[in-house]
Amino acid sequence: MTFLTGWAVVRAGGLESGSFLTQLMTVTPYGAVLALLLAAALVRRNRPAAVVALVASLVMAAAVAPRAFPAGEPATAGTPYKVLAVNLFGRADPRTVVELVRELRPDVFAATELTTRQVAALDAAGLDELMPHRVLQDEHDAAGSGLYGRHPLTELPGLFTPVGHNMPAAAMTLPGGRRVEVVAVHPNPPLGRMVDGWNRAMESFPAPGGDAIRILAGDFNASLDHRAMRDLLGRGYADAAHQAGAGLTPTWPNGRGLPPFITIDHILVDERAGVSSFDVLDVPGTDHRGVFAELRLPS
Repeated sequence: MTFLTGWAVVRAGGLESGSFLTQLMTVTPYGAVLALLLAAALVRRNRPAAVVALVASLVMAAAVAPRAFPAGEPATAGTPYKVLAVNLFGRADPRTVVELVRELRPDVFAATELTTRQVAALDAAGLDELMPHRVLQDEHDAAGSGLYGRHPLTELPGLFTPVGHNMPAAAMTLPGGRRVEVVAVHPNPPLGRMVDGWNRAMESFPAPGGDAIRILAGDFNASLDHRAMRDLLGRGYADAAHQAGAGLTPTWPNGRGLPPFITIDHILVDERAGVSSFDVLDVPGTDHRGVFAELRLPS
């Protein structure tokens, strides 16, 4: 009981610190369910305790439930712009990835945990023909990331200082003249001593501003129940999944014997843009599900 009450207080107040509490926030939706079940079990034996458990459940549910509903009508006006992001885990099936690109026709593809071997495999499967423009920072391990574009990309090395894995940033100018800036996001997870670096990474991401529409896409190792993520959103971003009513759809882990149960892969969109649709995609070979959003950019 004390644990669940404390959990609700920490989530409501954004009071998490240290590795354990930061990781605990990721499963807050299940905390709301657990507290509700406890309240039901105690209602006949200990009504005061049942009331406390119910209040804890309601506090957590109030934080997470809105993500299951669209935050307004889907955007229909403006220039269409499609974003695909997949943590490839260095092992994602290249044919499946290329088929997704061929089917969905994203304007930009943010690939994290992109190995040098995976770059070659994706091109051999046809990605070089579909998305010939790229800004790659591939590695031989999980630190690699890259951006693939349907239109020319210009690297933005000074946009921000990445903390964690490689996180390339690039600008794309669309045929109509609209400029879009995209970052492939992949901070280290907030495990053990890495939690401080994770917090610094979340603080380092550039806020939207200026004439360009800015998009952050990838594996944030964070959910919307983290204060650091909410602070980032408060700087001028919207979570595409939340906007589409899919904010509780889990993205990790995948293909590990357990169904996905946490939501840590995101597409954050400059709040000046709209979200038409959002999907979560299964990709064989990786422990993450991909995320895809169709946006509408302001004229």
